[in-house]
Order: sequence, then structure tokens, then C-alpha cells
Amino acid sequence: MQRQDFAETVALQALAWLASNDDLLPVFLGASGATAADVAAQAGQPEFLASVLDFLLMEDAWVIGFCDAAGLAYTVPMQARAGLPGGEAPHWT
Repeated sequence: MQRQDFAETVALQALAWLASNDDLLPVFLGASGATAADVAAQAGQPEFLASVLDFLLMEDAWVIGFCDAAGLAYTVPMQARAGLPGGEAPHWT
């Protein structure tokens, strides 16, 4: 559970970063189909937090901006994503 706690913390930091970004927040809301009320209501749900990291990971510039602002290594969002629902590595065999 410690891994998921870490992942949720990183995702919440990413969500806060998105919420403070006037240019990027509308892009996230449009891409996710969420409203501001949905974000507030679902911010504690691991599945929603996974969608936040999925969005962030779509663009290197967003990862860099978030990680620089949060003082995190650039690999942390991907590591955190692996700790949330749907983040497991696929097994093809």
C-alpha cells in the first residue's frame, strides 16, 4: 500500500499543479471530460488520479514543468503511474 500512497501523493501534486496552470487546466478538463466540480469530487479516487498522470505523461514539456515546480526527478510521474490502477506493466504471455 505504501507504493499506492506515494503514487496518490504525486498525482495530487500534479493535480494541484494543473489547477494552478490557467493554460493547461482547460486542456485537461476538455481531454478528460471532467468539470471543475468533478475534479473536486473525484480528487481522492485512485482511478481519477491515474487519469491525471496519464494526461501529464502525454507531453514531455508538461512532465518537465511539473517536476521542476515540485522538485521531483523527471521519472517520478511514470513511477507513480505504475502504482495506480491500470498502471501495471502488461503481460503478453
